[in-house]
Amino acid sequence: MTTRVAIVGGTGKLGRVIREVIEAEEAYEVAAVLGSRSDLAELEGADLVVDASTPAVSIDVVRAAIERGINVLVGTSGWSNERIALVRPLVDASGTGVVFIPNFSLGSVIGSALAAAAAPFFPSIEIIEAHRETKIDSPSGTAVRTAELIAAARADVGPVESPHVDQRARGQRVASVPIHSLRRPGVVARQETILSGAGESLTIAHDTIDPATAYAPGIRIALAAARDARGVVIGLDSFIDIGVRTRPAEPEAPVADGDVSGQVAGATSA
Repeated sequence: MTTRVAIVGGTGKLGRVIREVIEAEEAYEVAAVLGSRSDLAELEGADLVVDASTPAVSIDVVRAAIERGINVLVGTSGWSNERIALVRPLVDASGTGVVFIPNFSLGSVIGSALAAAAAPFFPSIEIIEAHRETKIDSPSGTAVRTAELIAAARADVGPVESPHVDQRARGQRVASVPIHSLRRPGVVARQETILSGAGESLTIAHDTIDPATAYAPGIRIALAAARDARGVVIGLDSFIDIGVRTRPAEPEAPVADGDVSGQVAGATSA
């Protein structure tokens, strides 16, 4: 049976990659391609919605799909645990499934898992992430996800040490982890997690060089999972066994839109 997919943001960088993957798979067909300003009534008739829009409209896309009883695969950045908590009751009440993927790259997912596995052993941890200058949100969804996994892994030992965080140059703290965002030409996506202890440091780095090639395997995994998902599922690591055990990030209580800082502010790619 063919799954009819509506892609919101299908003309953007990530949306085009997702569309190419769907068109190459016999089990799926593109039923509709919407822009960020399209009428969301066009989602009607789809079996699955893929959201690759912008942080400003992503939450409206998710809500519109849930109201229509359609599962959603969210690739749009800007979804922290706090923002996900805003839609979790709606998902549970509707009996649908929403899968949030901060990054479709298998290498990125493995890097975040390794950082979380190492986190309890290092008191100081900071993240530096770089994306092209056209990325409109910061910190990146991948960096936020990594920080949340690190915090969950350190539940028994406490938050990371991050002195002088009252200074703006020290980055934005997410789950106690300082994140520093670079937006510049000449880079696709890069993330470094630097873990420091007495007399040593460990750096876990990942570079995305060709998004279409890097994301395609993860997109195929996520599509299959989102089609039958129930409830809220976060991260590609929920569907693959990479051999590294990490504690899942704890859901946070919902907060009003105006109380969410950084890249998740307002109405709410990797």
